Amino acid sequence: MATESTGAPASRTGVEVLGRIGPNWFASVMGTGIVATAGAILPVRLPGLSVFTDIVWVIAALMLLVLIVVVGGHWLRHPRVARTHARNPQMAHFYGAAPMAFSTVGAGAVLIGPNLIGERVAIDLAWVLWTAGLVGGLFTAASIPYLMFTQLVVEPDSAFGGWLMPVVPPMVSAAGGALLIPHMAPGTGRATMLYGCYAMFGLSLVASLIIISMIWSRLVLYGTSGSARIPTLWIVLGPLGQSITVAGMLGTHAAGVVTPQLATGMAVFAVLFGVPVWGFALLWIALALLLTIRTVRRGMPFALTWWSLTFPVGTFVTGTTQLALHTGLPAFRVAAVACYTALLATWLLVAVRTTGGSLRGQLFGPVPTAAVPVGKDPVR
Repeated sequence: MATESTGAPASRTGVEVLGRIGPNWFASVMGTGIVATAGAILPVRLPGLSVFTDIVWVIAALMLLVLIVVVGGHWLRHPRVARTHARNPQMAHFYGAAPMAFSTVGAGAVLIGPNLIGERVAIDLAWVLWTAGLVGGLFTAASIPYLMFTQLVVEPDSAFGGWLMPVVPPMVSAAGGALLIPHMAPGTGRATMLYGCYAMFGLSLVASLIIISMIWSRLVLYGTSGSARIPTLWIVLGPLGQSITVAGMLGTHAAGVVTPQLATGMAVFAVLFGVPVWGFALLWIALALLLTIRTVRRGMPFALTWWSLTFPVGTFVTGTTQLALHTGLPAFRVAAVACYTALLATWLLVAVRTTGGSLRGQLFGPVPTAAVPVGKDPVR
């Protein structure tokens, strides 16, 4: 590990640690940012919640800034290691975490930023972060599956929650785009944003449903395939909760952008789509929770995959909040608060364990070389 005494100079040790930073670290920004954004739109206002979400959003923004510098330095100083991440059948999928981190902090800029840095600066920042997340997300949604189809060696029991990471970012961008619609001038541009967000909603949703079916099949045929993959089962909750969130937000902001008939239909779709998907999400929560408890009892070591327990749960909170707003049912408000409480507890646990593991150097181990595959196609 990086903290072990090897006789090497301290600077050399720091370089080695930098060389082991992968894109999966952006999941910590996602998990922290969603705590802020979910709290900012919670349908029940709790004492001190506003101040808390302000602080957490600032922390997430600073984490994002640090990771941009560190990962950028990683690519400059360790380009060969960085390229092997893209060819690793486990790590490659986590390149989707970076654009989602940008989009999550960008959403917080719209919801929380105006009170801290002023509306003009906050919205400009949101546009920059949203654009970065959009471009990066569309790239990973196409490039990582392409690598899977043509180069990565994929075994019959390989499907895991991480496969969702590169295809979900456009869905997160759709939520951020929905928040920016009220800040756009009326006209073609605003309507294009609305329809573009629906297109990204469909892009991620269909791809996610295919992958979720493959994960279900793998669980039935091959079991859980070890403790390391168990936390990633919670990633399935991400596209489910985020799709409910996006449908609700777009249904809300459609008014004044499209014709009244279309706007009414989009608002109705938010409920007709959201409630059934919310029901399946509850089923998945039950299954993932049972499998997690079973694995914890058998021994589940801490790893960065534990951040999979945060952002997906946060999207379920935001999705439940949208259903509470669109239906007016107290049951959804209670469920949103209960799930947000669970999110806070999980986030605190994972954040503390990540901090401790980082200080001890336990989270900076190299990617196993055995996992780096031989390309399916010969190099020409």
